[in-house]
Amino acid sequence: MHELRLAGVTRTFGERRALDDVTFTVRPGRVTGFIGANGAGKTTAMRIVVGVLAPDSGTVTWGERPVTRADRRRFGYMPEERGLYPKMPVLEQLVYLGRVHGLRAGVARGRAEALLAQLGLEDRAGEPLQTLSLGNQQRVQVAAALVHDPVALVLDEPFSGLDPLAVDAMATLLRERSGTGVPVLFSSHQLELVERLCDDVVIVDHGRVVAAGSADEVRAAHTARRLRVCVEVPGGAPGSVTTAGPDLLAGVPGVVAVRAERGRLVADLTEDADDQDVLVAAQRAGTVREFAPVVPTLAEIFREVVR
Repeated sequence: MHELRLAGVTRTFGERRALDDVTFTVRPGRVTGFIGANGAGKTTAMRIVVGVLAPDSGTVTWGERPVTRADRRRFGYMPEERGLYPKMPVLEQLVYLGRVHGLRAGVARGRAEALLAQLGLEDRAGEPLQTLSLGNQQRVQVAAALVHDPVALVLDEPFSGLDPLAVDAMATLLRERSGTGVPVLFSSHQLELVERLCDDVVIVDHGRVVAAGSADEVRAAHTARRLRVCVEVPGGAPGSVTTAGPDLLAGVPGVVAVRAERGRLVADLTEDADDQDVLVAAQRAGTVREFAPVVPTLAEIFREVVR
């Protein structure tokens, strides 16, 4: 399976530069989360990938060569503006879309029925799309992107409006597809979901990539010198204990700030600080229940890089 890559992609609309030298890779067999504020350029980048828009400069490659129209016909795309036929029965239009992509009728029907079953919609197969809830219409839209067994997936806000059970079903489906080697790119404002589901992350801000790489690489690149410490010290009542307060680490070399968070102390350290000095101070005060570096969430990193 090939990788999908944007290199130096720029696109303007009038005087507004929607994408500015955007470069990132969607690797085969991995789920890539594409995140950014509204208007950051995510939808424009996705439209360029699937050929709805052309870049002013830069390239989109599939494997080692520029992506072709034939390649794009084999991609699965879910646009931000949903585009199915509201009065057409669900199964009938999935079969139709499979046929448009070159599948035989029987193959298209089999794949459509399997997808509807996976998404919990088999009992709605004969109903017009417009009679379904918005969340269920969203599931059908994803099935439409998958029915032709695409070699790459590009999904713009596929989880929008879904309840938790539908989110889990969708996440499982995307994981299964990536497990076969398919590169998956999806945008979302649900950063906790991106954290849970994605192997790789791309963050854009005002049309520029401000962070990209594996989720672990992005976290490591934005991890400050910060420790989380939980120390139990003798309390006021006989036999009781209480959690140590911020004064515990006062005067420890290299500790520049201490705050309490949910029964723990979080200490900010300078680059040359020795975390063992913090541990020694904690052990002198009481029983150390937790001593670990603080790893930021993607939501925290996102807030940091788009300021």
